[in-house]
Amino acid sequence: MPGSKLTVFPIERLREFSHRVFLHYGVPDDQSALAADILARADLRGIDSHGIARLHAYATMLDSGRINPRPMIRTIRETPGTASIDGDNGLGLVVGPVANRIAMDKADTVGTGWVTVRGSNHYGIAGYYVLEALARDQIGWAMTNTTKIVAPLWGADRMLGTNPIAIAFPGHEEPPIVIDMASPAAAFGKLEMALRKGEAIPEGWAIDREGQPTCDPAAMVDGGAMLPLGSTRERGGHKGYCLGAMIDILSGVLSGANWGPFTPIFTTDFEEPPREVGVGLGHFFGAMRIDAFIDPDEFKRQIDDWIRTFRATRPAPGTEGPIIPGDPEREAEAIRAGKGIPLVAAVIDDLREIVAMTGVALD
Repeated sequence: MPGSKLTVFPIERLREFSHRVFLHYGVPDDQSALAADILARADLRGIDSHGIARLHAYATMLDSGRINPRPMIRTIRETPGTASIDGDNGLGLVVGPVANRIAMDKADTVGTGWVTVRGSNHYGIAGYYVLEALARDQIGWAMTNTTKIVAPLWGADRMLGTNPIAIAFPGHEEPPIVIDMASPAAAFGKLEMALRKGEAIPEGWAIDREGQPTCDPAAMVDGGAMLPLGSTRERGGHKGYCLGAMIDILSGVLSGANWGPFTPIFTTDFEEPPREVGVGLGHFFGAMRIDAFIDPDEFKRQIDDWIRTFRATRPAPGTEGPIIPGDPEREAEAIRAGKGIPLVAAVIDDLREIVAMTGVALD
């Protein structure tokens, strides 16, 4: 319900709970810890839809045998600067980091690395992977296709996933620019959170089963669809549609994974795709060594100048002025690292259900 009370949990408590839940389902210890870290990073950065709130979906898929807890991840095609990886239907939180590491290793060796993945599952926040590239002083890319939930422009059926993309650029004295966004008007997880809180969603996010605009998240869930970024042609919806299509093709078609309406479900709440056109769900990772293109110090100085120039923009009325991509997440992390993670009652109920499923204590 609107205004429902939030309960704050220490991040380490949530991280440890996730770790033990993944262990319960047979995910190896180091991989369970990594998966828990990715969920914790989402919560710390204020991306509530992809943190501990997503654990129930992973647990349900593992519990039903829909995800392989011990995949044999293998390279199926490779050149010095590229690779195609098969994730053996593993947890995306495990498969994704392996493929991203390969892309970064190739960038270290030959200047850039580009890796496609098939046979994977939901991989958490795209931003996690580009933050890993930043730690290596690289420019990172990450994208994935997801279960159909978005209508194409002028369509009324679910055909594309929310298909997120992230890219990050390191600065010198300024913090990095971190772009992490879904290709529709909002990530599906934000709609889920609105549903859990009993709140309306903004106009332009969704349509109902009749194809009519709606601000009721339940109407979208009940046979409706989300809209591309921009929503209508007049508002630029064709651009959001094309962005989602690009990510779907790079992640799905190029990797040999399923694409569009055939992309596998990431939670048992969704219907099975009508048929398979590839193997599992797909990702696409890229890493670029800056000195392959320009002197790294010069690049970072220019990034600093870019950030300072944009911050100096005259504020629009009623605002504090422009933000830099990554600012909201950095601010959330600075607060939540000390104060903890606020969870709505519906998420806590999901955690209690996981406790009942696994016997793993939350306390």
